[in-house]
Amino acid sequence: MGRVRVALLVTCVNDAMFPGTGKAVVELLTRLGLDVEFPQTQTCCGQPMVNTGYLDEAVPVVRTFVAAFEGYDAIVTPSGSCAGSARHQHRIVAERSGDRGLAEAVARTSPRVYELSEFLVDVLGVTDVGASFPHAVTYHPTCHSLRMLGVGDRPRRLLEGVRGLTLLDLPAAEECCGFGGTFAMKNAEVSVAMGADKARHVGETGAEVLVAGDSSCLMHIGGLLARERSGVRVMHLAEVLASTQAPT
Repeated sequence: MGRVRVALLVTCVNDAMFPGTGKAVVELLTRLGLDVEFPQTQTCCGQPMVNTGYLDEAVPVVRTFVAAFEGYDAIVTPSGSCAGSARHQHRIVAERSGDRGLAEAVARTSPRVYELSEFLVDVLGVTDVGASFPHAVTYHPTCHSLRMLGVGDRPRRLLEGVRGLTLLDLPAAEECCGFGGTFAMKNAEVSVAMGADKARHVGETGAEVLVAGDSSCLMHIGGLLARERSGVRVMHLAEVLASTQAPT
């Protein structure tokens, strides 16, 4: 593939709480020969507002998004959730606003937003990214990546290409972890119950590490695993793929 202008959409959660995930994306893509830019004016993708029903309030956020990422060939994000918002929800917000210019900008920008595994497999055409991670891992497919984006087995194919990694099947893998953004606050008891089921299934695998493509889900499940003193740690897919850890 020729030289392309690639931007990192780091996401609010990663920017505020998990900066290592964004750094891992840059490290990984740089290793694969790409120059990655970080538009300083990026903010939220607008998903929390849209999911909670505040579509009109999301208009200025979408306007800021398309202005920040206009002109890039690819906008890569370590989040199926935020990629899904940009690719599907931005059009709804723009059309509802009646702003033709915004709708046209969204039509240009949204199709160029890729979740990390999509970009690696579909755009770069790689499944072996030169990673090494000698640990037993299980993978949780997050809801938006699975159902809204349809990433399918792309993350698993990437994990299978990591040297030294043992990939263990997660029981009931496609069940939601229970986070769901504001759902976790509005329906806390249900959210915790769903997360507890997920944490139990993770424990059943015997894995050392739980991997997923969304930090929000990892935060939710990881909190439960930590409270249970399970010994299982959580890592974003980007961090595993950026790893060149030697066997011990």
